[in-house]
Amino acid sequence: MKYDFDRVHSRLNTASVKWDATEDIFGSKDVIPMWVADMDFPTAKPITEALEKRAAHPFYGYTLPSKCLIESIVERMHKKFGWKIEPEWIVFTAGVIPAISTALDAITHPGDEVILQEPVYYPFFPVVKQSGCQVATNRLKLTGNRYEMDFEDLKARFAPKTGMRNYPSRVKAIVLCNPHNPIGRLWERPELERLGEIAIHRGAVVISDEIHCELLYRGCRHTPFAAISKEFEQNCIVCMAPSKTFNLPGLHASSIIIPNKKLRDAFQQTGTGMPGPNLFGYTAMEAAYRHGDEWLEQMLEYLEGNLQFALDFFRQKVPKITVIQPQATYLLWLDCRGLGMDNMALREFMRKKARLGLDDGFLFGKGGSGFQRMNIACPRPILKEALERLEKAASTL
Repeated sequence: MKYDFDRVHSRLNTASVKWDATEDIFGSKDVIPMWVADMDFPTAKPITEALEKRAAHPFYGYTLPSKCLIESIVERMHKKFGWKIEPEWIVFTAGVIPAISTALDAITHPGDEVILQEPVYYPFFPVVKQSGCQVATNRLKLTGNRYEMDFEDLKARFAPKTGMRNYPSRVKAIVLCNPHNPIGRLWERPELERLGEIAIHRGAVVISDEIHCELLYRGCRHTPFAAISKEFEQNCIVCMAPSKTFNLPGLHASSIIIPNKKLRDAFQQTGTGMPGPNLFGYTAMEAAYRHGDEWLEQMLEYLEGNLQFALDFFRQKVPKITVIQPQATYLLWLDCRGLGMDNMALREFMRKKARLGLDDGFLFGKGGSGFQRMNIACPRPILKEALERLEKAASTL
């Protein structure tokens, strides 16, 4: 069927975090919210139909993931990425962040260090700290309009601290974000190989957040970290979910793929008592993977149009803001340093002058100062109005 992504749907009074909390978060109702990673597109019809069918069955008891669901994940990994996985590798959780928290609790001890490649998705920071660990920053390098990993600095994170040469490294894990949020980089195979080799050589497990792996722009291809080699496969925990791809974050359903039995057993033992997806999350996940691709293909084509519209608009009408062109995700990383504002002035400008609700760049850690993150997964009329507000505000500076 043909989907109409141009149509604007009201989401007010639906208990939407994105829309109903606008005044509480940004101080005004007259703000277009474009911060949280939540699309303003209705999800695929086969998913809603599957949910309606399941809801019609009046028993909502404790639920297991079905064999059909597990098969759909195995088939999708092979179909989309050429990665052959075994059914027993899959562990279900109520989200990627809870999974990362469980993984860190399973493989680290208080006082250990966890590498984050900043600027990076800001919920990673409290998860590391709540595990009793310290963040070891491996800051990404911005060269022109492209971010790259700093491998020399990455290796240096494992070096003993001054005066502690007889002690082993305290770094026990690297949280990899691929595709990377917020910068939109899709890490290439050689980059992943270098990171993986450093991790293995120095005894660190890679926790790979790949939740945006199907939100790719034309000509881009995702490489699952674990698919590179058997050695890498045995030294990682891969976090997947249909929530970003098919706009299902409120259903809290993720599949965590852990090929190494020792790691998987530790993860499951640590996560005992942790809630998993509910029955509607399981239902939506299987429907998305089996029947959602027609919607996904059309949505990605529309998203490509939104990206090009935004790139052209900034270049022609707001040239002081530079867009870091993404290869994946529906998030734009905006370099606003050309506006000459500090972080608080930039926040005030976006919220009060432009009347836009964006994510402040400094929340994403080192290297995020002077940036803003914008979600462009919305009908083009909303995107157009948002950019015109920004243009008008910038013209008064």
